Amino acid sequence: MKALIVLVALALAALALGRTMDRCSLAREMSDLGVPRDQLSKWTCIAEHESSYRTHVVGPQNRNGSYDYGIFQINDLFWCQPSDGRLSSNGCDIDCDDLLHDSIVNSVRCAQTVLEESSNSWCAWTTWRFCNGALPSIDDCF
Repeated sequence: MKALIVLVALALAALALGRTMDRCSLAREMSDLGVPRDQLSKWTCIAEHESSYRTHVVGPQNRNGSYDYGIFQINDLFWCQPSDGRLSSNGCDIDCDDLLHDSIVNSVRCAQTVLEESSNSWCAWTTWRFCNGALPSIDDCF
């Protein structure tokens, strides 16, 4: 009986940790969601540097008191509504907690909004400096 309880607890803990993707699984899922193939190397680079491909990450508090959420580290001051009720522009019209699910649909849609609203400037992500230039091809992922 104790062994069963331990196994159930471990299974629940694994679920709570979220999902960790890799470069190719992210590229394939984003492609399936309609993200242009010529953007996939950039998105995978950003996800690698922002969250290490983890869907459940909430970053440390930023200097302005905001937090960043999910695989692309979407900022709660501008793009999503934090659950504690702090003021947010909520440009993606989404709760920040909805960016922490195993499914990346909400994160991808919001990240696309951030990119579009930033005049297609990838500089909305501070890690862009690592992704600006020649990037490995994602062709081997398909």
